[in-house]
Amino acid sequence: VQLQASGGGVVQAGGSLRLSCATSGRTFSSYIIGWFRQAPGKEREFVSGVSGNGGVTHYADSVKGRFTISRDNAKNTVYLQMSMLEPEDTALYYCAAGQTILIATTARYYNYWGQGTLVTVSS
Repeated sequence: VQLQASGGGVVQAGGSLRLSCATSGRTFSSYIIGWFRQAPGKEREFVSGVSGNGGVTHYADSVKGRFTISRDNAKNTVYLQMSMLEPEDTALYYCAAGQTILIATTARYYNYWGQGTLVTVSS
């Protein structure tokens, strides 16, 4: 499975961005897709995840109510709609694919990773 994250950019605090994670492979719907982020000098952290059929989602407390994850299996793409962005959201955002039963919040449970897309939120 190959993943390609895109949609990052520079936005002012309070603004919005939509990240996309495009994948290859015919078994896309069998994978849980997670979004992680890593800010300079900090560890990679879980942001959000979605089940294979899109019916179950999970969010980190820090983004709950501001970010929305969704997927379109016909397009092999997962989206992360980010609203009310804060400077603390500035990071390199990665999408990853895994096949755990439940949405994992730990990076080691994801087998495939995209290259990351940079989000910068200015105050």
